[in-house]
Amino acid sequence: MDAITINHLKKSYKNHTILHNVSLNIEAGELFFLLGPSGCGKSTLLRCIAGLEKLDSGSIHFGDTDITQLPTHKREAAMVFQSYALWPHMSVGENVAFGLEERGLRGNELVERVREALEGVQLKGFEDRQIDQLSGGQQQRVALARALVVRPKCLLLDEPLSNLDAQLRVEMRSEIRRIVKEHELTAIYVTHDQEEALSIADKIAVMSEGGIHQVGSPEEVYRFPQTQDVANFIGTTNLIRAQVKGIVSDKENLYILRAVTAEGSIFQGRSTNPTIKPDIDDWVDISIRPEALSFDDSGDVRNQIHATVIERLYQGSTILYLLRRDKGQYMQLAQMNPKKLYSAGEYVTLNVDTHDVVILNAMEEKK
Repeated sequence: MDAITINHLKKSYKNHTILHNVSLNIEAGELFFLLGPSGCGKSTLLRCIAGLEKLDSGSIHFGDTDITQLPTHKREAAMVFQSYALWPHMSVGENVAFGLEERGLRGNELVERVREALEGVQLKGFEDRQIDQLSGGQQQRVALARALVVRPKCLLLDEPLSNLDAQLRVEMRSEIRRIVKEHELTAIYVTHDQEEALSIADKIAVMSEGGIHQVGSPEEVYRFPQTQDVANFIGTTNLIRAQVKGIVSDKENLYILRAVTAEGSIFQGRSTNPTIKPDIDDWVDISIRPEALSFDDSGDVRNQIHATVIERLYQGSTILYLLRRDKGQYMQLAQMNPKKLYSAGEYVTLNVDTHDVVILNAMEEKK
């Protein structure tokens, strides 16, 4: 396995720029996700790494080797496509063996490598099955075995679970992580499914409009988003406009501010983006996840919100409340195992911990 380094990569089609000066460092052995909405450039970036697209500028390294100009078959990377791209006229074994045959492998070694690859994806004894005899999950496993059998340094996965039903997607997530870790691969996985990325990734790069907005662990990008795009795309968040009225702390890379909303609510929160250090009287956006809020009027006036319950929705593991603040802005609160239920029309006080109040630059000037 190798680390992967991408430096200042740019890619355009005709006059339309798809990737804007993208740089990434992916550690050896990481299961690294490229996450973003459709059209953000994540699949194009993956195809550039695979050698299926020519760069306008920039470089790609596998370990110490510059592979920018290498053809696809010399990059020691294997790709699993959204459609699986299996040959229906070939058996499972023949599909898996194809890449080895192209490399000149024959005889007992080829048979043994195919057997090992299928066993590694829990398809032992499937060599003679036909593709149309397999379920969607089994076809996905064959596609993985075909990629793994050539013993790549890097595994590239482009929306590999999008054609599976919901329950099978959940099962295959853990299976893909197991395979990546057991084979000690560096893997790059493209998806628009936030739950998929949060559940199995080592690191996530959140993309939007051809650029990287944030890179971090699943917990970092979820709990401490650095832009509104990240906060809104990963999960659900409540954004509240407020004005900075005090700097509480600026120590050990923790920049804590006091901000006040137009109706007088006082918030104390932190900026998790080192480039965001608003001054006094600057407008900011406060991001608060629904599950970080609680019904509580016992604390002090900081980080309290007064609101009216609009609707209560039962969602199995959680109760989701839709609320409206005094000035009319809607919010969401998610609650697990509640001791008390609130009904539509009740006036309530909400509270949130300082470490769950994330300060972001305002998206636009206050009007």
